[in-house]
Amino acid sequence: MNPARVDRAHVRQLTDLPNIGKAMADDLRRLGLREPAQLKGKSPFELYERLCRLTGQRQDPCVLDVFMSITAFMNGKPPRPWWDYTAARKRVTAVAARKA
Repeated sequence: MNPARVDRAHVRQLTDLPNIGKAMADDLRRLGLREPAQLKGKSPFELYERLCRLTGQRQDPCVLDVFMSITAFMNGKPPRPWWDYTAARKRVTAVAARKA
């Protein structure tokens, strides 16, 4: 759903989440998530790595941005477009790459 249209009080199903449409909802179900509340406390990086393993292919990094947006939202942050998380994702992954 478009983040500008998300009403936290009415988030009941996965497609009610910001930035989540049918395809991303299917990916979340593939990860065993059936309702938005199950995202509370989850690591977007772990979700991304699990999805890559389950599908047998590296997912687009924007998928990680989406996971960052929905986990932040479910942990109390305001709904924001997924691309607002791109810079943060790039910083975190760059730091991780230097440590590896």
